[in-house]
Amino acid sequence: MGTAVHFRRDKWAAMVASVWIQCTSGSSYCFGIYSPLIKSTQSYDQSTLDSVAFFKDVGANIGVLSGFLYSSIAGGKNSMAVLSAGAVQCFAGYFLMWLSVTGAVPRPSSGLMCFYMFLAAHSQTFFNTADVVTAVENFPGNRGTVVGIMKGFLGLSGAILVHTYRAFFAGNPSSFLLMLSLLPTLVPLLLMFFVRVHHTDEGDDLNYLNTFSFISMAVAAYLMLVIIGEDFITFQAPIRFVIFSFLLVLLLSPLTVLLKAQLSKNENPSECSLHAKIRLIEGTNPLGNMDRRIAGDLNLLQAMRTCEFWLLFLVMACAMGSGLATVNNISQIGTSLGYSGMEASTLVSLWSIWNFLGRFGAGFISDYFLRKKGCARPIFIAITLLAMSFGHAVISSGLPGSLHLGSVLVGVCYGAQWSLMPTITSELFGIKYFGTIFNAVAVASPVGSYVLSVRLVGYVYDMETSSGAEACTGRHCFALSFLVMSFVTMVGFAVSLVLCCRTREIYKKFLLIRPLS
Repeated sequence: MGTAVHFRRDKWAAMVASVWIQCTSGSSYCFGIYSPLIKSTQSYDQSTLDSVAFFKDVGANIGVLSGFLYSSIAGGKNSMAVLSAGAVQCFAGYFLMWLSVTGAVPRPSSGLMCFYMFLAAHSQTFFNTADVVTAVENFPGNRGTVVGIMKGFLGLSGAILVHTYRAFFAGNPSSFLLMLSLLPTLVPLLLMFFVRVHHTDEGDDLNYLNTFSFISMAVAAYLMLVIIGEDFITFQAPIRFVIFSFLLVLLLSPLTVLLKAQLSKNENPSECSLHAKIRLIEGTNPLGNMDRRIAGDLNLLQAMRTCEFWLLFLVMACAMGSGLATVNNISQIGTSLGYSGMEASTLVSLWSIWNFLGRFGAGFISDYFLRKKGCARPIFIAITLLAMSFGHAVISSGLPGSLHLGSVLVGVCYGAQWSLMPTITSELFGIKYFGTIFNAVAVASPVGSYVLSVRLVGYVYDMETSSGAEACTGRHCFALSFLVMSFVTMVGFAVSLVLCCRTREIYKKFLLIRPLS
């Protein structure tokens, strides 16, 4: 008991616990695995299925409530309340869906199924808010790196959950839904006591964080090798269990960082902590202009009165909306191009890898260029949007291999937005109300998804489907939709350049007072 209390007071224990919670929190990224089951058991057409997917996107991205809850409860217990609320929603949403697809309850209306999906996905925002905001509070001088780590493991969680499912329930999608109701619920409940804010400054923070980065890369590399191997070899149950066991060992390896940090901890209480220095910096107003009162601790309403907030919102609507439209329909795109069910499932798993690379890479690389080269972080949003536009154009071609190449580009760039947006939000508007503001910006994701996935992709797909046919086959099924999304992301690229120009001076003044070590 004494050891548990000791670790509870350590920010590295909070980091390890948050990483593990993130590893099971990305159930919304597994929609491509169980969406065919929902479609068949509930007799949905593609537009109706896209509506269910839209409510998934709404739930997974509208996290303003979780931000308010985190900000309103003080004393270090905020994470426990936020994680508990997420666990309850996760269990309720997925368990009700499992009852529906197995026929244990009468078939619900499509509206009720959308509500179940919303409830299940909404839990992700509570887990994500607690983990990301706590990490930024604990490591304010390396916020890009820690956000990249947290978002990276969230991106990997889809593949982690899929391989857990294949190890124990392969070939039974309804069991996958039952697993999703239990595993992402129990892990946060068991670990929430450790996810706390600790305002301490230890000189080798970056070295330990780099170890977390290395572990995340090792997990991603291992998952990619397994996913690619499954395309060539059919693994029997004992082999799948061995594969899962080794994955579990990799996921437990962050404990070594915690133990090493405990052994070498050498705090100097006489020094002002890095956290205190940065909060002092962010409490100042380097621009002295009420319309551009950035880099202080603004609340949500104050942030929404700035042009930067709405420019970032519009950019995210273009980027995240088109990315969600891609992942929501990736199974159907593969089917229309003649891919087998296993190949489509592999694409869903690989998406998690590309998503991770974008999330982790954008956070780490943008942090490096900001610290060492003075490069403002918003420029990386512009770069990723340009690459994303090309990726959508590649998918629209329908040529052999285009879906693989296009999904890599879109997946990496989509993941990058989820790392860059929260970090930029904390730098422009401060940490105090960070959880609320970055979740408000994230509302752009389901807004863009509704327009591009439901109104565009679903409508065009049903229009292209032959009369009386259950599914559309051929390049034409998604070609027009992805050409439109290529144009939309180019618009986002243009808007991101405006954001770069408007924040250039902010980052110059921010760099003058921000610690560079």
